[in-house]
Amino acid sequence: MDVGLMVTSFGDVDLADVAVRAEDRGYDAAWVGELWGASGVVQATEMACRTDEIEIGTAIVNVYSRSPAVLAMTAASLADASDGRFTLGLGTSTATAIEGLHGTAFDRPVRRAHETIELIREFTTGDGEPVDYEGELLEAADFPSIEASVPIYHAGLGPANRRVVGRLADGWIPHNIPFSTLDKAFEEVADAARERDREPGEITIAPYVPSAVSDDRSEARDTLRRHIAYYVGSGEGYRRAVATKFPEEADRIADAWRGGDKRAAANAVTDEMIADLGVAGTPDEARDQLRTLVAETGIDHPIVVVPEPASSEVAETTIDALAPERL
Repeated sequence: MDVGLMVTSFGDVDLADVAVRAEDRGYDAAWVGELWGASGVVQATEMACRTDEIEIGTAIVNVYSRSPAVLAMTAASLADASDGRFTLGLGTSTATAIEGLHGTAFDRPVRRAHETIELIREFTTGDGEPVDYEGELLEAADFPSIEASVPIYHAGLGPANRRVVGRLADGWIPHNIPFSTLDKAFEEVADAARERDREPGEITIAPYVPSAVSDDRSEARDTLRRHIAYYVGSGEGYRRAVATKFPEEADRIADAWRGGDKRAAANAVTDEMIADLGVAGTPDEARDQLRTLVAETGIDHPIVVVPEPASSEVAETTIDALAPERL
């Protein structure tokens, strides 16, 4: 099974060490996110330099805080540093992050994603011709393209953003779309791909799979409950994604979280939601859940994500238990 790992630090173990460990355990890719505190680009570079074969990807960097030209140069440089093992994972992030952290208007996110990906493509065609691009939001002129064959994945959640995936991206990184509805959600991607004479089957489906594994089944499940509550409560796009299957539950969780009662929000996450939004349980249970998930959906590349609330012991157990060599 082709499995990736979202690389996060735990205990005294830093990200590059986790990437090395992932390579040793047979994971196919090490992915790194970026929000605040450390640069995902720098972390991905260190991981690339300390590993030999594992794929390296960003999941995700946002399309607001770096210009398309900077993203194109970054992708080209990381492709070179990794000997061609790099995938550029992009997304719009959230209004909270873009406006509150980066001080930039969260303006027309779907169009921003579309034009950013389109312009990165033009910048990295490698034909040497000057790029001349004029979109509704972005433009560029007079600088020649560079040669960098880098796959671009996009984390589109809503229907319009999924169409961006179908039109332009090599892969899709959904997050918090219930797995039982993933195939239906992909139909929007597929329709947009066909409109561009693209083959939908060539678009890699690589969702986040929040995973918590422990010999204590209750600890694993409670860890995942807190993870789901955080996303449903703190991000409207995530709440909407979960609400496609669990509308009443998502509203209860969001209301509790936004009211300051995080424990009540976590307690409102039902067993059915845990089963449809992640993997949680003992090592044997979790492995069975992940195998079943991949077998029964269109998932090509599950990205195992250890929830932020996880203890160091749970993080370590999860990484080892869900390693491809044990599946």
